[in-house]
Amino acid sequence: MLGDREKMLAGLPHKPMDAELTEERDRAKELLHDYNVMTRPGDMAARDRIIRELLGKAGKDVFITQPFYCDYGTYIEVGDYFYTNFNCTILDAGGVKIGNNVLLAPNVGLYTVGHPLDAGLRNQAWEDAKPITIGNNVWIGAHSIILGGVSIGDDCVIAAGSLVTKDIAAGSLAMGSPCKVVRSITEADREQYLARICDAG
Repeated sequence: MLGDREKMLAGLPHKPMDAELTEERDRAKELLHDYNVMTRPGDMAARDRIIRELLGKAGKDVFITQPFYCDYGTYIEVGDYFYTNFNCTILDAGGVKIGNNVLLAPNVGLYTVGHPLDAGLRNQAWEDAKPITIGNNVWIGAHSIILGGVSIGDDCVIAAGSLVTKDIAAGSLAMGSPCKVVRSITEADREQYLARICDAG
């Protein structure tokens, strides 16, 4: 018989108030308190140490702006050159995997957790969780929300204020609530920005 932690990781209905899961969340809360409250912004060594203890995997040059919030931390994997701005929240019960060179703007939320539509079951504290996967070279704009079960491909840009409920194909500019692909990102986008750089001197 599966325990609640095994059920959670398998995407099955589970009780998050299970003792083992509660202990894992309490561990994360203690580390987050140290990170957000006790650690000075300029103490990069302490910040890096705590983040590497908190997360399941962290590549090189990981920079998470304080404050940062998550449920477990253990189920978050980030690649190299990962950056979040202020107030990033990751509810990671379902697992979150993020590639290299990913930027998260202020107030981005990644929420893997869901609850039953039926109020009676919801009141019994059932929940389930689905994974989130974000590829390489992705920029997610401010106040965007990514829901469980979503995969965002490499080289995507998600515009500010988007609610991402479905997969986004690689190389896409996507926006809206619900978030939809507007167009592909092309070489013309690069050339236009290079022209702006030249104009700026």
